[in-house]
Amino acid sequence: MKQRLRDQIRGLDPVRDHQRIVYLDVCFEFPFDTTRALEFALFRTYCVPGISALLDRSGEFGRCPQKRYDDTDLIISEMMEWGYDSARGSAALARMNRIHSHFRIANEDFLYVLSTFVFEPIRWNARFGWRTMCEQERLALFYFWREVGTRMGIREIPESCAAFERYNVEYERTHFMFAESNRRIGSATRELFASWFPALLRPAVRHVIYALLDEPVRHAFDFPKPLPGLRATVVGALRLRALALRFMPARRQPRLRTQMTHPSYPAGYRLEQIGPPYMTQAESPPSDPQA
Repeated sequence: MKQRLRDQIRGLDPVRDHQRIVYLDVCFEFPFDTTRALEFALFRTYCVPGISALLDRSGEFGRCPQKRYDDTDLIISEMMEWGYDSARGSAALARMNRIHSHFRIANEDFLYVLSTFVFEPIRWNARFGWRTMCEQERLALFYFWREVGTRMGIREIPESCAAFERYNVEYERTHFMFAESNRRIGSATRELFASWFPALLRPAVRHVIYALLDEPVRHAFDFPKPLPGLRATVVGALRLRALALRFMPARRQPRLRTQMTHPSYPAGYRLEQIGPPYMTQAESPPSDPQA
């Protein structure tokens, strides 16, 4: 089964079939890894003072960090699981564009955030994946998010995956720096992730997060150094997990985050509920939850 799915992906065209490839990777091949990679991609975007200051001013991270996370998770999942040009995916994209329209966001910042959705899953996979992504999978992520970016109205998206990665690396080199807004948003996100675990484990979770952040990111938040030896332990544990997964049966049913229960929406959700309070309060309450 695993080999058949891998052969199917390798037989697809990353330009024409990128939505199908992304679906297979996100829902069958790398569901856990994609979620964790995109969570740590969020941390990277908060290392840019212009981005973190905008988020800090909104106040959402202080008031409702779990809803902010769930909203982002669900919009991204709607597009990746159903395709950006499906009825659900295009509605999620329209909702995201409407939310963004309330803020003044520089095109270069939009470009950078978009680039993290391409390259952080690729980089996480290279470190911790149970198998290495093939070229079709890496290019599919680029073409998928490039098309989403075009539909968001983002300008000057590089024409090639290599050029986009150069943009990503150079942007981080010139824009990552410490700011108090970074610290506030980064700390709120760290505490949100820690809150998913029993209170006794939360100090350890914080240290695991520090261990998984690279030095430019850690410095941009002024987070403490990882405990001695912890980074090697965490990396070793994730690689051991990857090794074990190689011998496990292939997933037979898709893992769909859009059909899971989310803390902010225990009875299900509708797109009208996604977004900051001033948007959701101005709209009619949903009559039926979306599964």
